[in-house]
Amino acid sequence: MKSKTSKLFLLIVLVQGLHSMEEYIGRLWDNFPPATYLCGLISNDLEMGFLVINIGLFVVGISCWWFVVRSNKSFAITIVGFWIIIELMNGIIHPIWSLIQQRYTPGVLTAPLLFVLAMLLIKHSRSSV
Repeated sequence: MKSKTSKLFLLIVLVQGLHSMEEYIGRLWDNFPPATYLCGLISNDLEMGFLVINIGLFVVGISCWWFVVRSNKSFAITIVGFWIIIELMNGIIHPIWSLIQQRYTPGVLTAPLLFVLAMLLIKHSRSSV
């Protein structure tokens, strides 16, 4: 895996952390039914469920970068591909949700950046294979 792809992966994980903070400030678990459902699977305290999911995602992302992507393990491209899917979904679903609601919704400010980074990661990961 090329250095550029590794750096982009780290950047997208860090921006996902910012995205999670935006969602936390906006209380996503109270506003978005899929988030309410997922957080409820973790805890009856939806805020705690949100924190567990998002802190876990961030730790997994940093760990994947440190131990797999940065080290260029054989399955690094699979990890990068999985992350691309997550961020493309974020980049598409948040703006659509805001359009449907006709207002700001938690996560919509950082979602376009995640989408752009995912597209760049597609471009650079394809040349890393």
